[in-house]
Amino acid sequence: MKDLMRTHASLLIVGVATFVLMGAGQSLFGPALPVYARDFGLSDGQIGLPVAAFWVGCFLGVGFMYLHGARIGARHVLAVMALGTLPLTLAGILPRFGWSATLAGALVYGAGYGMATAVFNPRVMVAFGDRGPSMLSLLNATFGIGAIAAPLLFVLLGSNPGLTFGLVTLAILATLASAGPMRDPARDATVAITPFRPHWGILAFGTVAIGLEASFAGLGPTALIRAGVEETSAATLTSAYFVVFLLARVVLIFTAHRIAPFALYTLAVAAAAVCALGAVFLSPALFFVALGVSAGLFFPGYYVTAAAKMGNDPRVPPTIVASGLVGAIGAPLLLAPLMARMGERGFFWLVAGITLALLAAALLSARRMRV
Repeated sequence: MKDLMRTHASLLIVGVATFVLMGAGQSLFGPALPVYARDFGLSDGQIGLPVAAFWVGCFLGVGFMYLHGARIGARHVLAVMALGTLPLTLAGILPRFGWSATLAGALVYGAGYGMATAVFNPRVMVAFGDRGPSMLSLLNATFGIGAIAAPLLFVLLGSNPGLTFGLVTLAILATLASAGPMRDPARDATVAITPFRPHWGILAFGTVAIGLEASFAGLGPTALIRAGVEETSAATLTSAYFVVFLLARVVLIFTAHRIAPFALYTLAVAAAAVCALGAVFLSPALFFVALGVSAGLFFPGYYVTAAAKMGNDPRVPPTIVASGLVGAIGAPLLLAPLMARMGERGFFWLVAGITLALLAAALLSARRMRV
């Protein structure tokens, strides 16, 4: 392991820095939206457009990686991310073009974000061999560091989106400057490239799980408020949820290589079902925070299983990520109107029903998903 760390230290260091900045950039959109609404005089229908632009950019970035991923490296994705955060930095000082710059920046930053997931996840997992799942968990855990820290920095800087995105831009450029050329372990001459073979079963499991993860973060605070939690407390509980999410990823650093990946996925689904039922019948606040454990486990269990089933063709990582993005965009759109019709704890009833059905499907598919 020490030899692998020395060989791939640059890949891991730049990957960790990139994922911290990915978490920071994405998490800033939430607190920035009310500021944009005030500064640009937005209607209710316009407020969510930067987030929509971000996810559209993610799809475009992943689609580009599907077509040209073999030629893309760390420097490319960092450059695209910086090209996205730069307009977000300048938006506050360009009153005439601020809103257009914000949407353009969110789109381009999202493209860099999507490209980064398809560059670093497979390379880190392949580079570290048997410890690959654990190092993948480490990489994705660092995303949570940025997601927790950036909103706090936003508050410290007087709730100024331009200034906060400016610091993120400087950090991206600093990482870009330090990122040397990196060998892609998956493209090593001694590694045979396997045929591209989509596995629709695991992709479907990933779509649902990542859709749930996105719904926990996106709809969870609203669900808590509907369940009687005060708005300020809901915000605090959301921060606690992300802390638990991060802790779950940290634990995986030391345990993921010892657990079969689909067993990890199934365990995460079972835990989510228990927490959803706990939120329905006991405490929405306590069990919402506990859902952070499942959210932290979904992606590693899904990604490692899918990669093992689908091979190392350059089109595989973008396909895995794109499947998750379908869920991340679609699930909140489907669940939001349903939860509004199902009473105070409707969201948690929905999560309970989905996770119980998903758990049954996972148990029935356990033999076919072994890797």
